[in-house]
Amino acid sequence: MISVNNVGLQFGSRKLFDGVNITFSQGNCYGLIGANGSGKSTFVKILSGDIESTSGTISIAEGKRLSVLKQDQFAYDEHEVLTTVIMGHKRLYEVMTAKDELYAKPDFSDEDGIKASELEGEFAELDGWNAESDAAKLLSDVGITEDLHELKMKQLEGSQKVKVLLAQALFGTPDILLLDEPTNQLDVETCMWLEEFLAEFQNTAIVVSHDRHFLDKVCTHICDIDYGKIQLYPGNYTFWAESSELAQRQKQDENKKIEEKRKELQNFVARFSANASKSRQATSRKKILENLTLNDIKPSSRKYPYVGFEQEREAGNDLLHVDHLSKSIDGQIMFKDLTITVEKGDKVAFIGRNDLSKTTLFQILMKEMEPDTGSFKWGASTSQAYFPKENNEYFDRDLNIIDWLRQYSKEQDEQYVRGFLGRMLFTGEESKKSVTVLSGGEKVRCMLSRMMMVGANVLLFDEPTNHLDLESISALNKGMSKFNGTILFSSHDHQLVQTVANRIIEITPNGYIDKQGITFDEYLDDPVVKQRRAELYAKPSNVAG
Repeated sequence: MISVNNVGLQFGSRKLFDGVNITFSQGNCYGLIGANGSGKSTFVKILSGDIESTSGTISIAEGKRLSVLKQDQFAYDEHEVLTTVIMGHKRLYEVMTAKDELYAKPDFSDEDGIKASELEGEFAELDGWNAESDAAKLLSDVGITEDLHELKMKQLEGSQKVKVLLAQALFGTPDILLLDEPTNQLDVETCMWLEEFLAEFQNTAIVVSHDRHFLDKVCTHICDIDYGKIQLYPGNYTFWAESSELAQRQKQDENKKIEEKRKELQNFVARFSANASKSRQATSRKKILENLTLNDIKPSSRKYPYVGFEQEREAGNDLLHVDHLSKSIDGQIMFKDLTITVEKGDKVAFIGRNDLSKTTLFQILMKEMEPDTGSFKWGASTSQAYFPKENNEYFDRDLNIIDWLRQYSKEQDEQYVRGFLGRMLFTGEESKKSVTVLSGGEKVRCMLSRMMMVGANVLLFDEPTNHLDLESISALNKGMSKFNGTILFSSHDHQLVQTVANRIIEITPNGYIDKQGITFDEYLDDPVVKQRRAELYAKPSNVAG
């Protein structure tokens, strides 16, 4: 379907990858993974033709249509929503536009009539008569209601534009689909719909994502950018991660016989194959895994930071009480009459379609913002460590990483701080970099280091996986799961919520849902919860005053 032939890319003296040879076949979904800065998005741009590789070629089978998820939310501001979706099929939109221009001519000639007839034929071949209804259905599927279809794109909110651009990429059943971070800014329902769409997609899909749950649900193969190469592996993300660990263990165990290693691999593959769901993608994965051999899996070179949180002292039973808390911003209700009691050991995931509402709640609980009405009280024995969604104010002083972290450490010895930073992958000269030039992911690792330093018994995280690579997300997931204290957090990472939270609180402008002793998947499948969510989101969004 699409072939990559000896492709390489180099910027100056920096080589991202070279000698890449992959054939992406029909019926498969490929997850493109790699450390931050490894070139995932760049490789997608090479496949789409947006940038040229330094060497090699990209070949697309004749007559096959490629579609790309656009990242520029403002590119279609002057177009109507429905039209923006149809523009995803470039040739169909060209035919529609040319037809309209011809029929609008005041001096319509016989020659124009012949041209119009040709266009009408092509329009029918491209299923143009169903274009508007198909586009409208896609929009509804991703949560863009019919009353928005005739609006200009500039009239939509950012999260709505993201959904329209997703519908645009999917429109017209493209032969090859390129999706770079498609789940960003999507609500839970739309993510679940996209997972089902891709699991049943019968053409070729290539996705970049930091969402492990999403990669597990949709991928038949993983393309790993590592060692300056791009290697293709069968299976989903979890299979790749665990098989890579297995390969590392087997490589280190030189005394183990080949036959023992082969049996270990067979048992490993059988476990994954047995867990395959009924989706087309899972069935395809199972067939591939059953033919896997020892030589097909290799250890990864990537390193995982150490993320571990320890309480300096344990909190008492009186932890946090929130009483009839309400807050509006610019006339829009964030939440109202929020009344909850957080118990010791709770790991509460705050979810909801409006990210600002959760950020606002955390800022109030950390006394960075005042509520409109209501109150809250932390227990006397509690201590809090906070991970804000926006962290730039923490990095506005020109300090190196060692001196920056030393501000939060009781132990001031430089070797101690260096050792701590080393576990967070800031080694050697890296630890002497100024914090003013750090990348987003490096800043997040610094903020997590700060939280580990203070030894709090209550941790608050507002979207902590933003900017992190998959290895750091996995390490954070493990650290949060093992923490013996209390956690309040918000996250769009499905697996993080599923594996950490023992309580779900969903905030809407029209009320909230509070379910204890339940996993995220159980919450989403609960029929009573489904009914309540439908009622809350069906109401018009309340406006303060």
